[in-house]
Amino acid sequence: MNKKFFASLVTLLAIGCACVFAEDAETTKNAATGIAGSIKYIAAALAVGIACISGGTAVAKIGSAAMGAMSENAELSGKALPFVGLAEGICLWGFLVALFIIIM
Repeated sequence: MNKKFFASLVTLLAIGCACVFAEDAETTKNAATGIAGSIKYIAAALAVGIACISGGTAVAKIGSAAMGAMSENAELSGKALPFVGLAEGICLWGFLVALFIIIM
C-alpha cells in the first residue's frame, strides 16, 4: 500500500472519530463548544499519528543502520542502540502532547 494513501486514510479516520466523539459535546453544550471539542480531538489525533509515523520511520532507518554496523563490529551495539531508543521517544512525546491537548 502506498505510504501517502495510508497516511491520508489514517488522517480521515482520525477526523471521523473526532467528529463522532464531538457529537456528545455538541448535544450538551452550544455549537461553538462542540466545534472546539472536535478540533481538540483532531489535533490530538494528528499529534499522535504524525509522531508515531515519524518515530516508526526513524526507528526503521536507525535500526537497520545499527544492525549493519553491529554485523561488522559487535562492540558498536552499546553505542548504536541508544539512538534507537531516542527515535522511539518521539512517539511518547506525541502521546504526551495529545494528552495535554485533551486535558486542557
